[in-house]
Amino acid sequence: MDSTVLLDAAVVTRCRRRVHLEHDPAVAGTSRAALDATTARRIADAATHRRFVADRLAAYHPADWAEVSPGLPADQRCSATLALLLGGAPFVWGGLLLADPESGRRGGVELLVRHHGGYLPVIVVRHKVTDPGSGARTSSLAQPGLVGTDPKRKVRPQSRDQLRLAHVVRLLQAAGLATRGRATGGVIGLEADVVVWHDLDAPTWPGGRSAMAEYDARFADRLAVARAAATEEEPLAQPSRITECRSCPWWPLCGPALRASRDVSLVLRGEDAVALRAAGLSTVDGLAALDPAGDPPVPMAGMSFRDAVLLARAWQRDLTLVRRNRRITVPRADVEVDVDMESFDESGAYLWGCLLSGSDIGMPSGYRAFATWEPVPTPDEARSFAAFWAWLTEVRARAAQRGLSFAAYCYNEQAENRWMFSSAERFAGAPGIPTAAAVQEFVSSGQWVDLYAVVSAEFLCAHGKGLKTIAPAAGFGWHDPEASGENSMRWYSDAVGLGGAPPDLTQRARLLTYNADDVGATRALRLWMSSEQVNDVPYAGDL
Repeated sequence: MDSTVLLDAAVVTRCRRRVHLEHDPAVAGTSRAALDATTARRIADAATHRRFVADRLAAYHPADWAEVSPGLPADQRCSATLALLLGGAPFVWGGLLLADPESGRRGGVELLVRHHGGYLPVIVVRHKVTDPGSGARTSSLAQPGLVGTDPKRKVRPQSRDQLRLAHVVRLLQAAGLATRGRATGGVIGLEADVVVWHDLDAPTWPGGRSAMAEYDARFADRLAVARAAATEEEPLAQPSRITECRSCPWWPLCGPALRASRDVSLVLRGEDAVALRAAGLSTVDGLAALDPAGDPPVPMAGMSFRDAVLLARAWQRDLTLVRRNRRITVPRADVEVDVDMESFDESGAYLWGCLLSGSDIGMPSGYRAFATWEPVPTPDEARSFAAFWAWLTEVRARAAQRGLSFAAYCYNEQAENRWMFSSAERFAGAPGIPTAAAVQEFVSSGQWVDLYAVVSAEFLCAHGKGLKTIAPAAGFGWHDPEASGENSMRWYSDAVGLGGAPPDLTQRARLLTYNADDVGATRALRLWMSSEQVNDVPYAGDL
């Protein structure tokens, strides 16, 4: 049996147990979860973005441009890449570097740029890599070299990008093809307008570590996990539920195992579960048996020890919700608006849905949608956002003129806030677009209520706090049996005809129904929390 282990850059940000399973011959034939539609779409979108960037770069550098065909077998791709690099090609796209069996590394990179006798790696990603500010080290795609700092951009921290670059730097160093001096790599982001250069030796990570040092430690750990699995030694990584589990192909294997062992990570995630396991407390039942008023066996980071114990007891009883307090309080107002925004990845916010209810202010109550059906990003997004903002501003003004209180509600304000501020910045100066200061005034006014935060303060949620988990407790249901944020991405793609297909108007109607249900859900949740029916939910103190 060949137990040679070669790992690519993805392992350093991947679950340790997944790394084990990917190299354990005992589970090689085990069935795995199919790639979900959202992940498949993101992979396809990323490939399209990379091709767009490659074509743009090739147009800038026609005489110096070289591409390695992705259709070649791996050994031929490596040979072709090495020949181009040894020949001093200025720009090499799609290169696959020689694997390094001694270090256990393999992998490639979108772009290699000739610099001072060696090569700098550049990756292409489909997310933002800068924010407004200053200090980022950037260069144009027309001249992708190491130049001065950018007075208009600051780096948006993306740890995964830096770790991926560090992996390629180590491969280049092993092949004797790295640029001398400080480890450096570039990233071309969603806007595809500049290369952002990272000094991977700079002490910018927690504890004064560099990206290279962080990468080396993580890679050494994952390599040990993989080699132990490949040689069927004692596993160095056991199952533990984390966020990555939602889309992991190995969940059909890990999920039943965790439930069978009643693992503590089913109610606690991250470092808390790891710390409790290390202290000998590995099951939900063991946690539930502790005194919530006592001292925790280990310091807790994710939540209070009392909440952890009560959450474990709720999980034992299969309770979705448990009241933290005997009386539930939720902010209410005379005039109320429920808001839900729909966005398409990093491309833009295409729909702002609103549900007006409460006292009469001379405006039609009920659901309203402010949408653009031009594929985002599009200037028409400014029009739809401006229309939403003008409507919301008028509702606030009319309520104030009549001496009525006003509140607007969302579920997890992070998304809505992000796109309100982003829209104000991207479309600044366009008709009807508010200033960032105006958006800040609204979100800080006390009239903007995050029901997710209210739910978090009032309930313990044993099965998660997502709206589609919590709203059914209030008796609310979605019209569409496939309603989910992930599915809405696919519906949107069809609705606007991404990929060249004709726009599907039925999917537009589906999205509007879905959005109307989302704002209906937050209203139903709020009304239920204000009613006596909420007292039917068990009280944590009685568990």
